[in-house]
Amino acid sequence: MPISRRNLFAVSAGLASIAVLPDSPGAFASVPAAKTPVPGVIRRKVGKIEVTALLDGYMEMSAALFKAPQEEAARLAREQFQPASPRLSPVNAYLIKLGDRLMLIDTGAANLFGPTLGKVPQALATVGVKPEQIDAVLLTHMHPDHVGGAIDQHGKAVYSNAELIVSEADFRYWHDDAALGQAPAAFKPFFSGARAVTSAYQKRLTQFSGETEVFGELRTAPLPGHTPGHSGVVLHSGDDALFIWADIVHHAAFQFAHPEWGPAFDVDANQAAASRKRAFDQAAYDRILIAGMHIPFPGFGHIASDNGKYRFVPAEWQYVL
Repeated sequence: MPISRRNLFAVSAGLASIAVLPDSPGAFASVPAAKTPVPGVIRRKVGKIEVTALLDGYMEMSAALFKAPQEEAARLAREQFQPASPRLSPVNAYLIKLGDRLMLIDTGAANLFGPTLGKVPQALATVGVKPEQIDAVLLTHMHPDHVGGAIDQHGKAVYSNAELIVSEADFRYWHDDAALGQAPAAFKPFFSGARAVTSAYQKRLTQFSGETEVFGELRTAPLPGHTPGHSGVVLHSGDDALFIWADIVHHAAFQFAHPEWGPAFDVDANQAAASRKRAFDQAAYDRILIAGMHIPFPGFGHIASDNGKYRFVPAEWQYVL
């Protein structure tokens, strides 16, 4: 008999009428509440390339950080079924398996922003990867929530066998004493953190400029503004592709509706907004799968565009053995 709305409810009512729940207090095992978060790990295939999203945790970014009008920010939050405050932004990293080589795209924040971050090591352990097995760490840019996990509390390299790959423009900026002198006091630690990371990897440091092939299967994509050398990574394998666009978006609820909104720590806000708009347009036109470091975990999805209005469409879940 075909199931219609009417007989579906009739069947459901019949099942409910014969269901018997045990009333013994010992019928269900008592399970204690979890005391620690489950590591965030999601695998995805891009052609033959295996990509694993790793959740480092989250940080708070208020609407005020974007200089967003309060009423509009509240409206957008409400549309996304989110509270107006606090505004939470995830921090993602990505592990790329290229044959027998492992590359980590960004490292998370370690303990630089408190206990809600620093979970990349646990996520890596969940997939059976030890830090010494990582062959390369590619930094999309050198802000602390992306580089903090590259060194331990003593300033030593966490990924002891990895080549550190950074953009030439970012390296130059974070090592520029004049830029350090002009930076607001709150951002001066960003400079010392970036310098500590490159110092720890100075014997295994590679710089790239513009669009550069990495390991023959990845290509960097310059997206300047957030930092001078802020870069994405494009993977191609067969007919599949993935555009990891790093920090093009910090808040999905805000910035797809308002690409002109950027966080206070953009080095060049106008250039960052132009890079954001260009990345949106490219992703929508090419219908390419994207991933972002501050897109809700695991960060995979597509961009829909309708007369200049953008919308994030989460990617269908994929089962990967």
